[in-house]
Amino acid sequence: MLIIGCDYHPSFQQIAFVDTDTGELQERRLEHRAEAEKFYRELAAEGVKVRMGMEASGQARWFERLLGELKFELWIGDATEIARKRERKQKTDRQDAQHILRLMLKDDFPQIWVPSWENRDLRQLLWHRHRMVQARTRIMNQLQAVALNEGVRCKKRLWREKGREQLESFRLAPWASRRRHDLLEWLDRLNPTIAVLSQAIEQEVEKCPEAQRLRTHPGVGSADRTGFRVDHWESGSLSVWEADRELSGTGAVGGFERESAPAGTHHETRELSVTFPAGGSGASNGTQPSGMAQ
Repeated sequence: MLIIGCDYHPSFQQIAFVDTDTGELQERRLEHRAEAEKFYRELAAEGVKVRMGMEASGQARWFERLLGELKFELWIGDATEIARKRERKQKTDRQDAQHILRLMLKDDFPQIWVPSWENRDLRQLLWHRHRMVQARTRIMNQLQAVALNEGVRCKKRLWREKGREQLESFRLAPWASRRRHDLLEWLDRLNPTIAVLSQAIEQEVEKCPEAQRLRTHPGVGSADRTGFRVDHWESGSLSVWEADRELSGTGAVGGFERESAPAGTHHETRELSVTFPAGGSGASNGTQPSGMAQ
């Protein structure tokens, strides 16, 4: 078996690996993606068993997918714990790879739970809807400001048919009129998109008995229930009853936090703020729950 310590970067990876049969230690730098993919596919073709260790990081989805396809064992480690176990302050890519390998050989590697691919894709659904709702809120706030500047303060009534007609009837300067037109056009495009995403979340909730249990809790929406499903239950870190207690005791729960939009912005004044990373495809504004990799 080959045990590999990998210091992963978006454009390359530095690896240190040892053959447990011969004790031979080697080091290599592999460029992404062609050189790295060729190296690992050659190992698989030779029938070599591989155990890979690397820090939890983003931009590695393709690499994790490749290792899964080749049936290689992948350990994802807590980056903070790995850094804490480093004995010397000097830090290079080679030393990082050697350090990860050393921890694996000592059976001291801080391995963390990794969600399934289905779970990760469900997170993408939640994250995408969250971003769409954020965009809609910003647009509606701007349109409210247009109405206020024209002496009209009707809050939620602005989004009804009569309020919309009143908003469109304001006589504005050319570029202000263009801005109003574009904002209304984007709003009309976002509403159907959000409705489709919300329906998809409802369908996912129906598949999960634990999420349905949270229906009985006041103020818990579909996004919250689905979020608990992807953030806690698959890892077994939170029971239904513990989820109930967290929901009733605080506004910030696990990897989620409720935020209230300014009064009168739109009918969904409480939206979900998702704080886990979106499958490694971008940075998030919040913090990732401990002991969990995307």
